[in-house]
Amino acid sequence: MARLILDGVEKSFHGAPVVKDLNLTIEPGEFVALLGPSGCGKSTILRMLAGFESVSEGQIIHGDECLSSMTCHVPTEERNFGMVFQSYALWPHMTVKENVAYPLKVQKTPMAERRKRVKEALEIVQLEEYADRLPAQLSGGQRQRVALARSLVTEPDVVLFDEPLANLDRHLRATMEETFRAFHKRTGATMVYVTHDQSEAMSLADKIAVLKKGQLVQWGTPQELYATPKNTWLANFIGRGSVLSVAAVAPQEYVNGAKLYELICQYSPEKTASSVLVRPQDIEFVSSHDAALEVRVYSCIFRGERYDIELTLNDGQRLLAYSDIPMTLENQHFVRLGQAWSLESES
Repeated sequence: MARLILDGVEKSFHGAPVVKDLNLTIEPGEFVALLGPSGCGKSTILRMLAGFESVSEGQIIHGDECLSSMTCHVPTEERNFGMVFQSYALWPHMTVKENVAYPLKVQKTPMAERRKRVKEALEIVQLEEYADRLPAQLSGGQRQRVALARSLVTEPDVVLFDEPLANLDRHLRATMEETFRAFHKRTGATMVYVTHDQSEAMSLADKIAVLKKGQLVQWGTPQELYATPKNTWLANFIGRGSVLSVAAVAPQEYVNGAKLYELICQYSPEKTASSVLVRPQDIEFVSSHDAALEVRVYSCIFRGERYDIELTLNDGQRLLAYSDIPMTLENQHFVRLGQAWSLESES
């Protein structure tokens, strides 16, 4: 396996930029998610990696080979990349094993080798007993696993996923996430996974590239993006929490509880302010008002394992907290904030 590099990649359609100056280095065997809202360019990036689209600027390099640039473009069929589509894209008249074997048939792989690889691929996705069934006889999750096996059978260097769980219900999505994790562990293949679902990306990927309007906002591990988001937009997009206006503080810094309390108390709308992210698990309800903030309960929503409590500070700002017990609306409480992360201002 080899490193996959996107170097200054841009893509425009009819003069309108869709992807702008994208720089990413994906290490061999990494599971990478391209995450962002609809229209951010993530599927276009995947299509450029697959060879369905050429680049307008920059280059895509795999190992020592340039796959795409202004002067070269390696065809899709010569890239040895697997692709799993949102729509499954299975042949309805072919059995499971025939669908999986189809790429090998196109490559004119000898029959004995073809049978061996199909058997191994179906074993990995645990569909051996369904080999002779037609797609119409399978559930949505089983069809997605057939598409997964088909992408694996050619032993690709990179597997590309285009929102593969978007058509599945919530329970089946969770099951398929486990399948993808096991698939990655067993094959060790490099994977690039497009999704608009941040929880899906966080649970699956080693690294996440968060995109907005065709530009890379931040690139890092799920833990880094959750704990240290770059700006307010990303803080609201990744995970749950509250962005508070406080007295001025340097951006991209950890703020401990004592300092945070001071910054909130010193805040005035008339003065220069900063934004900080407070996650709900860092909020503690206390009985004493010492170094604590007075709040009122704005809403209380039961989530099964806990209650989501939305609080209102004295200056009107909202704060999301968790609680094991329900709370009465408009009741007064005191909370201490354990820590926060200061955000960059957005232009």
